[in-house]
Amino acid sequence: MPESMPEALDTPPLSRRALLRAGALGIVVAGSAQVIAGPAYARAPGPGYGPLVPDPAGLLALPAGFSYRIVAESGRTVLASGEPTPSDPDGTACFPARHGFALVNNHEIDGGEPFGVPQLKGLTFDPGAYGGTTTIDVDHRGRRLREYGSLAGTHNNCAGGVTPWGTWLTCEETEQRAEGPFAHDHGWVFEVDPFDAGANAAPVPLKFLGRYAHEAVAVDPRTGAIYLTEDARTPNGLFFRWLPPQGYRGGRGALRGLALSKGGDTAGRLQALRAWRDGVPVGDLSEAAAPGTVFPVTWVDVPDRLAADTSVRRQFADGQVTRAHKLEGQWWGDGGAYFVSSYARFDDGAAAEHDGQVWFHDPRRQTIELKTVFGVNPDPKAEGGYDGPDNITVSPYGGVILAEDGAGLSHLVGVNGRGHTYPLARNETGEGEFAGPVFSQDGRILFAAIQSPGLVFAITGPWRC
Repeated sequence: MPESMPEALDTPPLSRRALLRAGALGIVVAGSAQVIAGPAYARAPGPGYGPLVPDPAGLLALPAGFSYRIVAESGRTVLASGEPTPSDPDGTACFPARHGFALVNNHEIDGGEPFGVPQLKGLTFDPGAYGGTTTIDVDHRGRRLREYGSLAGTHNNCAGGVTPWGTWLTCEETEQRAEGPFAHDHGWVFEVDPFDAGANAAPVPLKFLGRYAHEAVAVDPRTGAIYLTEDARTPNGLFFRWLPPQGYRGGRGALRGLALSKGGDTAGRLQALRAWRDGVPVGDLSEAAAPGTVFPVTWVDVPDRLAADTSVRRQFADGQVTRAHKLEGQWWGDGGAYFVSSYARFDDGAAAEHDGQVWFHDPRRQTIELKTVFGVNPDPKAEGGYDGPDNITVSPYGGVILAEDGAGLSHLVGVNGRGHTYPLARNETGEGEFAGPVFSQDGRILFAAIQSPGLVFAITGPWRC
């Protein structure tokens, strides 16, 4: 059973100065502000793996010594049921399997894409929606074995998160109501089992996690708490946590069982983050400009998580919660949750401008720390600068890997344990976003996607940092 969690606080916690005196600041990813942000935008001062080599096939530029194979391609590879691979691959999870690995791949489909997730009998939540997930089986070298639909009838499946018991939580990035072609409200989280098709039958939305434009989740294996990001604006989105109810025990089928239980729609507590700086509430995460900035946090209960009349983020007045523009990817690692704010602009209500932040929430200390920040990139079409980080994964070799979804060139960007950024891959098909980076459990393969034209890659090479 999860350990008891602290109540939402009405008074500010210790100031950042007091935390520093207590030794609470610990840099894991970021180095100095000069190293990370530079005077204008983040560059690659560390060695990384060297310069990117143009791809003769015009798909993926990688450092020398690295190679890729295509695992899936929208409209061209074929599912076990005979339909083409769906459009817009996005967040992805990797699970060890007897044959190698099983990938659960989101498809961020809102209805206008050419290839929807096939609406197989028993796996479809809403026949008016064409998003969902496919599961791709690959061998130990990343070679495609088969692909099949594992969840259908969901809407705009963006990112998600893995659970400690080996399933994938896929997130709908939408607030779509039950109108027009849609039979149900959307904006939920669903659980997908990578191996048990029966566990995915008759899909059940985990309504207790709230209805809003979900981006990603991370599950604390110690307490069972679930952390969630919201990709939204006007007003900017929120960072949430869900605390399980007394007696809940995580495991396969536990979330589904809770959702179907009496009162399951509002089981546990859904709360929004409120950060503090020297006893004063932080209105927007863009207020932090320097890596190493630490904010103590408290949590505020969400009044109506189902958003029956008002969007969740609009249920809070300014000063009650801390907002951020485009809260994106999230990944559990190093005893906490790394999460991303993609960019901030004054005209979106931000307090300051940047082209990406990486934060780390430490649930034991109840703090968030700015690990990496990208200054505004003056020329996104020029090689050497980055903007708009989106999906994130923690690397087994230290640091994190970010999927770029900005303007101009699109990269996979590494941030090593010393805080140095470096290019890992470049999209040579156009300006489509990278998505879904995730390492295989043996650390030999990095799987990643380019959302448009819809390619999933298995990348191998001399990994070391």
